[in-house]
Amino acid sequence: MKELNVSIGLSNPKSPENVNSVRRAAGNFSVDSIFYTGSRYPRALRLNPEPPKMSRDVSRGIPVTGVSCLFNDAPEEMKTVCIEFAEDAIALPEFQHPEKAIYIFGPEDGTLSQDIIDTADAVVYIPTQGCMNLAATVNVVLYDRLSKSSPCYEGNELIFQSRDTNNHLKVKK
Repeated sequence: MKELNVSIGLSNPKSPENVNSVRRAAGNFSVDSIFYTGSRYPRALRLNPEPPKMSRDVSRGIPVTGVSCLFNDAPEEMKTVCIEFAEDAIALPEFQHPEKAIYIFGPEDGTLSQDIIDTADAVVYIPTQGCMNLAATVNVVLYDRLSKSSPCYEGNELIFQSRDTNNHLKVKK
């Protein structure tokens, strides 16, 4: 079984479109799995079972699994990081991401429960003037994690494998 390094937990998400956008972000930023709680997402899927068509499926193979509790199935060595506007939370620019983490996000139209916040290893907020869309929030947090890591991106190999097939742009030297 593959060792998990990064997972996403969604607390009672509402919209299949948002969950699919989170899944695309997970594919773009090498997330291992997505877990969700609640009944709204499965109910919405039953009403609209056709997933949105994406031109590229970078999220292929990333499981999206319903669970009763976002903490029960996480490996012990994974740190729990809640993303929420909460008093005394750490601003994202100041946060040092753990090597192994499950990032927990609240619903599109609500907040995480106090019990979830109390169980977290860290609570982080994005210093914006208002609340962001769920999928946008996931993208910002995962990009921040990437930008603070130390992988080497020399050459054009990542660009060749990641860009759209219609993109043949080059920077003049």
